[in-house]
Amino acid sequence: MSVLADLRARFSRERVKLQLDDIQALILRSRPEPYVGLHAMLHVDEAEGGRDLVRRLAPHIPAADDWTDDMDAWTGVAISHAGLKALGVPEASLKSFPLPFQKGMAARAEQLRDFGENAPDRWEDAFRPGTCHIALTIYARDEDALEKAIKVAMTELEASHGVTLVGTHSFGADADAKNPFGFRDSISQPTVAGGGVDPRGDERAIAAGEFILGENSETGAPVAMPEPAPLGRNGSFVVLRKYQSAVGAFNDFIRANADSEADQEKLAAKMFGRWRSGAPLILAPDHDDEALGADRSRNNDFNFAEDPKGLVCPHSAHMRRLNPRDSQLTILTDVNIHRIIRRSSTFGPKWTPDVTAADDAKDDRGIFFIFISARAYDTIEFLQQEWINRGNFIDLGTEKDPIVALHEEPGTFTIPQEPARKRVNGVTTFNRLMGGEYLFMPSLTALRWIGEAGWH
Repeated sequence: MSVLADLRARFSRERVKLQLDDIQALILRSRPEPYVGLHAMLHVDEAEGGRDLVRRLAPHIPAADDWTDDMDAWTGVAISHAGLKALGVPEASLKSFPLPFQKGMAARAEQLRDFGENAPDRWEDAFRPGTCHIALTIYARDEDALEKAIKVAMTELEASHGVTLVGTHSFGADADAKNPFGFRDSISQPTVAGGGVDPRGDERAIAAGEFILGENSETGAPVAMPEPAPLGRNGSFVVLRKYQSAVGAFNDFIRANADSEADQEKLAAKMFGRWRSGAPLILAPDHDDEALGADRSRNNDFNFAEDPKGLVCPHSAHMRRLNPRDSQLTILTDVNIHRIIRRSSTFGPKWTPDVTAADDAKDDRGIFFIFISARAYDTIEFLQQEWINRGNFIDLGTEKDPIVALHEEPGTFTIPQEPARKRVNGVTTFNRLMGGEYLFMPSLTALRWIGEAGWH
């Protein structure tokens, strides 16, 4: 069953409590499988021309009102703080945004642990501070649909003035929807309360205010919202981080630390927390299970209650770190206020086991890690500081995430075993940060408000 078919089967219009006709579809709508798409980064050179482009684009941004219906392609638009300023948004409104968003991602390098090879002075030009003002993302089912959607967007850009296209990047994956390392991607997605979809199994819906500004959050009250209401309400925040994936280095690491092909696959699964099919270790501890990995009613319906020691899925596995579920954590936190809607996109050649580190320099292969949350900046900075680049919260000291952390020196991956745990040494940086930005995804009302200079 496809992602869309699964959501449609659990959707009921009677359960909708959100203003879906004002929310960008991209917030709730999962990418198709297979999928293709384009990220485009724009710089606003002149406020009036920039607002004209926003006004022209607004009618082409679909609302979430029909987010479970078939669509050949859809476009989302997000704007950085520097972009809002360049568009002429009043100072009072600019100051009402969260401080990390006001500063921009590059200026938060300390909080994000973006040092060394991940430091902003090494980022691609399109992501240098103050460059990416408007980000367009287009998802499509196939190349023909993508070409049509790109033509619409580029026609509006060409008809406007005072805006420069500073970068584009194509992406896509086949029906397996796997990431650069060959693992099924973006399986764990929260069910948004009020969106009309029933949660599955033991899952509970997460309060809408964790994702949609103006709605009640997990605390029982809305997260602070940008002002005025036409600007903030029904919007959300976006974290965009582009990574170049060292797939060959990862393959070499697995081969160096496991003898047989079966053992190599198991070590890779221990590091990710899932097998390549998407089957979670907690449900398939000994070998991959393709049917389980493809079954959307089962591949994310689990918890870690019966694996408190991490003997099946290591505490340091990438998946368990970023979604501990009901794991016992040394540093307490409410995992439900760190849930995110993932919209990541893979680019480059599909994974094969024969790729080596020697191939990494010549392959343009990686992932745009993109997520949506009303607490996006608090969440990514918490993730980077605690769950990704430290191990204190799971009693592992300085041990880092084996997949996405920055390893300035070779690190360790711990596999709990009895009677003694196993430590695999030599973990390096398998995903190098190439750039990113903090973005605001306005409601459709807000896009019109910006495009028409509604503050006048």
